[in-house]
Amino acid sequence: MALTLAALVAERPLGLRVRAAEAGLDRPIGWVHPTELTDPQDFLEGGELLLTTGLALDETTSPEYIRRLVDAGVAGLGFGVGLSHESIPRSLVDTAEEVGLPVLEVPRKTPFIAITRAVSRAVAADEYASLVRTGKGQQELTRTAVGKGGPGGVVRKLAKLVDGWVLLLDSAGRVTEAAPASARDSVDEVREDLARLRAGTLVTSVGEDEVVLQTLETRARGVLVVGTGGPLDAAGQHIVNTAVSLLSLALEQNREHVAALRYLRTGLFDLLVSGQDEIVMSALSTVWGDAPDAPWRVHAFEGPPGARQAFHALLEAETEAHEVFFAHSGTAVIAAAVADLSVSERVVRLAARAGGLHGGSSEIIGIAEFTFGVRQAEQAAGVAKARGVEFVPYADHAGRGFLELVDSPAAQAFSDSLLAPLRHHDETGRGELVASLTCWLEHHGHWDLASARLGVHRHTLRNRMRKVAELTGRDLDSPGVRAEFWLALQVSART
Repeated sequence: MALTLAALVAERPLGLRVRAAEAGLDRPIGWVHPTELTDPQDFLEGGELLLTTGLALDETTSPEYIRRLVDAGVAGLGFGVGLSHESIPRSLVDTAEEVGLPVLEVPRKTPFIAITRAVSRAVAADEYASLVRTGKGQQELTRTAVGKGGPGGVVRKLAKLVDGWVLLLDSAGRVTEAAPASARDSVDEVREDLARLRAGTLVTSVGEDEVVLQTLETRARGVLVVGTGGPLDAAGQHIVNTAVSLLSLALEQNREHVAALRYLRTGLFDLLVSGQDEIVMSALSTVWGDAPDAPWRVHAFEGPPGARQAFHALLEAETEAHEVFFAHSGTAVIAAAVADLSVSERVVRLAARAGGLHGGSSEIIGIAEFTFGVRQAEQAAGVAKARGVEFVPYADHAGRGFLELVDSPAAQAFSDSLLAPLRHHDETGRGELVASLTCWLEHHGHWDLASARLGVHRHTLRNRMRKVAELTGRDLDSPGVRAEFWLALQVSART
């Protein structure tokens, strides 16, 4: 830490006395510069402790002299007494107090060189400490990067080293790593700055924190965001630069590794379609340590490349090898999940998080029926895209064919009769029962998925379904009743 005016005054052998602006003694001293010039601005960089005997100063010239020093950004003024002046001019002290420039009285017995040496020792010690901190920080980051911590470990270590918060963003501006976890909330504060950042470094602020945004040196452009309580010192800047280099290298290597694994998944998918299930299951267990046991439910999700990549990444991060096998196939991501409804629902939720995808799922199938399951899932995904919805199970898609077998007038009369109480209720403006029932049935009675789709709390949706049961006198827990409602809604939608 740089030597402050207060620390210099505390060195008793120097005998310095504070004569003005004591509140400013926490200022760091960048260097010491003795001069008798009345206007030394052109020779200063700012942050200096200026030393003078006041040879050319008097009560008249002192006020403007002090103001020129403030404009030059000096840290403080050391005024030597006993030579040109027996005491510091009163007008100089008063003006310095007024503008907040600390003034230290230097006694005749204290040579200016003693002050210079004291500051020089402190600067050298500070530079050495900065060098040691930089080296130690670089070593810790390097050990973390080559260990098992990966990019996440580097981000967490960097946050500790700079005593701040750190975000690692991908090329789309999504947070991939955060330290601490609460730092994720800060990403929205830097969105506009991210839009302005093309390459290199950008310094901004979030609240009282100074924030540095720095692009990573990778083909897939990412950004490191570092927030601290104040400007980074030299050591902090070197440590951040080291983290950028290590993360760039790690992410580039990881990108190539991930790409290789994705190609492998696609190859295994092709083998599975061709009936080579024994080879595929053996490879899955060898590479990923496990494989999902059949029977499966196959899912297909279609959408733009970015959405598919995001969905693939979410599947990698939030599913286990014994639950789901997934791969890219053409313009879709295919995911074969164990026949567990909770796992399938998680796959659907991850697709919704990725955004921009339309998906479908097959009926439960065995490994030998995998190709058939893929076909069902892709057909259902196509229906979802045509309808403009996120997801359609194949069973629902296939079930629509039954409508063609039903006498239209009879079906319409049945639909109108069953749905009349709900429509009457909705027309009074007391709720959205028809839309809520449709969404709930589309999501197989899953409260969280349906309520999220409707944008209401699940308790609100439960209340609406209780109202449906009350108005129609039917038990929604009955599969037959649900089928009747679904048929009525489909007939209504067709007309």
